[in-house]
Amino acid sequence: MRQLPDISVEKAEMNGLKGEWIDACKDHNPGERRKFILYFHGGGFISGSCEIYRDLAARISAVSGVPVLTVEYRLAPEHVYPAANDDCYASYCWLLETGLQPEDIILGGDSVGATLALMTLLTLRDSGESLPAAAFLLSPHGDLVHLDGESYDSRAELDPTGSREGNQRILQVYLGSYAGELPALLSPLKLGLHGLPPLLIQAGDQEVLLSDAEKLAERIRAAEGEATLEIWENMWSVFQMMSAVLPEAQEAIGNIGSFVRKTWGL
Repeated sequence: MRQLPDISVEKAEMNGLKGEWIDACKDHNPGERRKFILYFHGGGFISGSCEIYRDLAARISAVSGVPVLTVEYRLAPEHVYPAANDDCYASYCWLLETGLQPEDIILGGDSVGATLALMTLLTLRDSGESLPAAAFLLSPHGDLVHLDGESYDSRAELDPTGSREGNQRILQVYLGSYAGELPALLSPLKLGLHGLPPLLIQAGDQEVLLSDAEKLAERIRAAEGEATLEIWENMWSVFQMMSAVLPEAQEAIGNIGSFVRKTWGL
């Protein structure tokens, strides 16, 4: 990918939440643009920040032609379930409070951030609220509780980025001292997936989350939804973060841009 153009970075304050507006569009006139991507970063609920994801957000903004808002949701172990879920939902509600319409927003995220995006969609749907125009999910965790995807075994020796044991720890840290029946929302694949907006799902064929991505697309389609699934050969979880040096990552981000532009007719 060519060197990014000049990037506009502005801090965002969202009713107590912090974030960043990232605008890598050719013409920085954010006041004239009324469509935005709301992006939730990965990091296993314990790490990740707007700064770490600034490059990826900028590249997504450049190919999509719209600004990206990244969110500093609260992290475990200091802030356990449902803190991250609540913050992601609140950031969407804040955008609506600024005057945006749901159809002016597309959600995005990677790894647990992709799962948070999916869980935000399910929360909105189940509460009868309006959903955003679409969402793109990079290497989503489809089920943080059961971890029963076939690729947890078949890709165990291929994936340097994740494992069943590692994801068990992710869940334990995020739940903290939570007692009682595990929240159903942490297992989106076990829930009804009807009524969702169009989704783009990207995953690598060497990652342990491959089965989750495949099952998610399959079950959304079975529920008469629209899901575009891209499986990238010889890639691992969230390979898009390596777009500065990896041609496949550059192409995958380009496809995100095409998905966004098609959704909005840009």
